[in-house]
Order: sequence, then structure tokens, then C-alpha cells
Amino acid sequence: MRLTLLDWAVVACYGAVALVTGLWFARRAGRGTAEYFLAGRSMPWWLLGTSMVATTFSTDTPNLVTDMVRTGGVSQNWLWWAFVLTGMCTVFFYAKLWRRSGILTDIGFYELRYSGRPAAFLRGFRAIYLGVFFNVMIMATVTLAAIKIGGVLLGLDKYEVAIGAGAITAVYSATSGLWGVVATDFLLFGIAMIGAVAAAWYALDLPVVGGLSGLFSNPAVHDKLALLPDFSDMKTAAAVFIVPIAVQWWSTWYPGAEPGGGGYIAQRMLAAKDEKNALQATLWFNVAHYALRPWPWIIVALASIVVYPTLGSIQAAFPHLDPSIVRNDLAYPAMLVFLPSGLLGLVVASLAAAYMSTISTHLNWGASYVVDDVYRRFIVSDRDERHYVTVGRIATLVLIVFACTVSLWLQNALQAFQILLQIGAGTGLVFLLRWFWWRINAWSELAAMVVSFCVALYFQFMHARLGFAPMDPSLQLVVGVAVTTVGWVLVTLLTRPAARETLQAFHDHIRPMGPGWNGAGIELGRPDPSESPAAAFLAWFLACVVVYGAVFGVGYLLYGRTAGALACLATAALAAWGVLRTLPRVGLR
Repeated sequence: MRLTLLDWAVVACYGAVALVTGLWFARRAGRGTAEYFLAGRSMPWWLLGTSMVATTFSTDTPNLVTDMVRTGGVSQNWLWWAFVLTGMCTVFFYAKLWRRSGILTDIGFYELRYSGRPAAFLRGFRAIYLGVFFNVMIMATVTLAAIKIGGVLLGLDKYEVAIGAGAITAVYSATSGLWGVVATDFLLFGIAMIGAVAAAWYALDLPVVGGLSGLFSNPAVHDKLALLPDFSDMKTAAAVFIVPIAVQWWSTWYPGAEPGGGGYIAQRMLAAKDEKNALQATLWFNVAHYALRPWPWIIVALASIVVYPTLGSIQAAFPHLDPSIVRNDLAYPAMLVFLPSGLLGLVVASLAAAYMSTISTHLNWGASYVVDDVYRRFIVSDRDERHYVTVGRIATLVLIVFACTVSLWLQNALQAFQILLQIGAGTGLVFLLRWFWWRINAWSELAAMVVSFCVALYFQFMHARLGFAPMDPSLQLVVGVAVTTVGWVLVTLLTRPAARETLQAFHDHIRPMGPGWNGAGIELGRPDPSESPAAAFLAWFLACVVVYGAVFGVGYLLYGRTAGALACLATAALAAWGVLRTLPRVGLR
């Protein structure tokens, strides 16, 4: 066990503050499901946006980035940097629509947009599919990262970490509801950022690393520094950059980067005070998530290549660890052992904060599906609000048990990332178009989910057993997108659209812009003159330039390429000014 008494004191202080902050809202959360799951729809943008950032700032995120950098270099981060396009699309096209819907969960969308038994079945099926299956996979990945950190820093085995961390967070989450989750997230984000920066600072301070100049001149990392892949190697460039930018961002459903918004991102938008706060919250989230956070993790990942050049060197440094979890993502927690006493406790507290923030959000979000979209909708519909809050708390405990069990099977963060991408491959276009094209129906979404899941199962378990040569994950993704897209489009054209009354009610309530509702046979009314599709597209483009300009600018600044850094940062600043000028024409209310 590497923590001193001072470290434990810091961790205990953090735990006490976080626990008191969360439990402060316990009584308020118990009033009803709107309070428990949506905090009374009264949240300001800055609190909601920070909560989204804190949720995605999980224990597995720095591990995932480390895995990518060690195996493919900095440029491999385009596997998730490409989701900037998804996130900004959600900001300017969908945030206001989600808030305008007034539903309790994003799964409630299905019976708002579609009609009949297919809509009801889709609501229940999707609630279990996402709220339980997908949600458990995400929480298992986060818990896997906690297992690795606990093994390195505390000398605990995977069962002790999974049971201990899961139990503490589940009890806290079940008690406080979304009010406690969001309020605590604000505190946890600050602690987590301090911890990440401290980890990078001390990684650079190691004599073997030699600061920024020593790190970037070290031959071991020379081929890892490029911000863009080597396009002379088209196979790698396609996997790392071309497929994510051209296909992945719009076609793949991934938690936190859902095309059109969804999951806990939609939950935060639904909890906003109004449409303006919903848009501002998602805008702040995307800027902070992609532009502010990555570089401390990348610095630690690059330094880990110098300190632990091979997996064998990590195993030698920590011989007590289970060899099955010694993968490249373990290098991040392995770098934390060099922190001084006191600061090590702060970083451990920051990682605990990241774990609690992510798991508590996923538990609250998943429980909202179980309660509102399954239990109340199909099983017991006539009980009082306190009864449903109690069911939500029970669902929270059941979900964490499933997640901790699955975490014991996983081995590394990148493995889970690729599995989830493949499962969601091809479904994204449905989620983008369903607001704006009347012809999409419940069968479209069911077909997309079933086909994408079957394709993922085939590649995961059947492809190699049938004697076929292994297929690169990026090619698997493209094949999955193609097969799934063809499947759901055919089903859409071969089945009936939603009932005319449902389409009319949806259009009257949501008021989607664009020509996609022409031909629906309903009264469309006059378009809102304050909503400009051209302005939304321009704001989307400029916001993406802001993020990518900031990412490249900070990177070039760290690399010592001052001219390139100033050019990128100036471009980002100019684009930010353009976004602010364009916002009034997006049609907020």
C-alpha cells in the first residue's frame, strides 16, 4: 500500500465533503421522479455543462487515452476527437428540441414521435437495451479502471475494489438523486482537473523524462507525437482519422456522444431551465470535454512510454498485479506512484471523484429508464411518486451489481471502447433524422438496433471461428454501418409511418425546421422566422473549429512550435467570436 497517513487524510477529507454535499439533497430528491431524475427542471447551464464534463471525466478516460497513445501515438485520439462533430451537432440542432419535448427521459421520445404497439414496445425494449445492457458495459469499463488504479496504488485485488467502490457509490447515488449528482459533480470536476494537471507536472519532473524538452526529444516517443496520422500508411490513416471523421461520428451511437443527443446528455438537457440553458450547457460541455482536458492525460501517457517502455516493465514494477489486467491502459495509474505524499492523496481523491461522478450519473440515468419507461409504463402505473423513487433506488443497487460483475471479465479500456462502437455502428443516422424526417417509424429504430447488434456479435464471436482472416476494427465498423443502414432504410420504406395524429401532435409540439416533414399529410404551419438552418450549420462548423483550433494550439505550444500554436489559437478565438454572433439566429426561446 503506497499511500501515507497524509494521503489518506486528503482522501478522507474529499470523501466527507462529497458525501455531505450529495446527501444534502436527499430529502429533496425523494419528493418525486421529476426531482429525483431531473432536479425539478431548474438547472442553469454552467452547472449542467460541468456535470456532463465531470461524468465523461471518468477513471477509465485517462486510461483509455494512455492506451491509445502508447499503442498508436497522439493521433489515435481522433478515435474520440471525431465526436466533436457529433457533440456540436447536438448543441445547435437538437438541444432546444430535447428541452422543448418536456419528457422525463429520452426514451419517452418514442411514444411522443411514434404510435401504437410498436412505439410502446420500442420504448420498453430500448430502456432495457440502453439502461441496463449498454449502461452496465460503460460502468463496467469505469470499474475496470478503478480496479487497476486500486491494484497499483492500494495493493487491492479486483474483487475488493469492485465491491468497495461500487457499494459506496451506489448508496450515495440511490440517496441523493440528480440534485446530489450534479451538485457534487461541480466539486468533483475541479478536484479531477487539479489531479490530472498534477499528474502531468510530476511525470515531466521525473529525471528519466527530463521535462517537456526531454520528453519530446526522447527517441522512444518520437514516432508518437504527430497530431495527424501518417497518410502514407493509408490503412492506419483510415482507421485512426478517415473512418472516424467520415463515418463514425454520424453513424455510431456511443454514450456521451450520441448522434442527436441521448442518454445522460439528454437527461441534462431535459433538466435545464429552458432551451437557452440546454444549448449553453451542451456547448460548454463539448468545449471543456474536448479542448480543455486531453493534454494532461496525453503528457502522462507519453512519459509512461519512457518510464515503462513495455508491458513487461509494468508487470515487473507491480509483480502483485493479476497479469490479465496488465495492459497499456495500466500505465496511467502506474505513473501516479511517483507523486509525493499528500499530492498522491489528492490525485487518488481526484480519481475517486471521477469514478463517483461517472458511476452516479449512469446509475441515476439507468434507473430513470427502469422506473419511468419500464416499471411505471408497463408494470405498475398507479402508485404515488415516492413509490417510484423507492423503485429507482432499488434499480440503482441492482445495476451496480451487474456492472461490477462484468468489470471482472474485461481486460482493457480500448477493448470495451471498440465493442461499444461496433454494437452501435449504423444506428446513428436514425437518431439524427427521426426529428426531421416524418417517414422514420418505430420499426426503423428496432431494425437498426437489432441489425447492428447482430453484426457486432458476428464480428466478436463468429468471424474468426468460421475461418475468415481477422478484420481491422475500423473495417468492421464500416461494414457494420453499411449493413445496418441498408437494413433500417429498407424496413422504413416497407413499413407504415406513424399515425397522422401522432405526427401532427409531434410537429406542433417540437416544431422541427427543414423540409423533411413535407409530404407527411399534416398541417405544418408557418416556419419560425427566428430559426435559421443556415445559421445552425454555420454555428456548428465554427464551434468545431474552436475545439480543434484549441486542441492543436495547445499541442503545438507544448511541442515548442510557437508560430503554429499562435495561428491555431487565433483561429479558435476568431471562430468563437463567430459562434457568439451567430447564436441569436439559432432560434432559442
